[in-house]
Amino acid sequence: MTELEQEPAAAASLFGDRIELARQFAQALASHGEERGLIGPLELPRLWTRHVLNSVVAAPLFSGRVGDVGSGAGLPGIVLAIARPDVHWVLIEPMERRCIWLSEQVAALELDNVEIVRARAEEWTEGPVLDQVTARAVSALRTLIPLTAPLVRDGGELILLKGANASNEIAAAEKQIRRFKLTDVRVEMVGEGVISEPTRVLRATVSRRHPAVE
Repeated sequence: MTELEQEPAAAASLFGDRIELARQFAQALASHGEERGLIGPLELPRLWTRHVLNSVVAAPLFSGRVGDVGSGAGLPGIVLAIARPDVHWVLIEPMERRCIWLSEQVAALELDNVEIVRARAEEWTEGPVLDQVTARAVSALRTLIPLTAPLVRDGGELILLKGANASNEIAAAEKQIRRFKLTDVRVEMVGEGVISEPTRVLRATVSRRHPAVE
């Protein structure tokens, strides 16, 4: 059986006094993630580095009420909820079995700052009310913008965890960026000098009063 990656030294400083909760979540993923279809069989040796720390380094960017679209295994939603108990997290996930997993983790970790919504992003019924929306490993930006931007209030922000192709995704999504009135679209690196593989974060402001340019 493949073993869980040893906890990197940076984890304790990134999670602070919440590190035990992070360890509990990582162990739960290691024990049940593959059998429940949450992570692939090759992920255990890099679970901390590639998934948990990749998510938590973005934690300082968030505030208010934040949606995590396609929360899946809880990456980044559960990890961020552990690290930022002062932020209210809305985990939006369409698959029942994944929602069950998320609910189990929220209960086991006693996270009182999380709500779970079983729905696709396009089925969201509250309108543009969230302060920020995040997503990780969901889809290309041109597909993701129409799913996430309508959930964000005027002046709110998209904070999307992306891969090495992030800059190219911006170029490919120019039409959607104009249509959904996104401004200050940029890629930032977070975690440099802290973790071995820094995280690329694509950020954009949703400016509903900003005139769309066709």
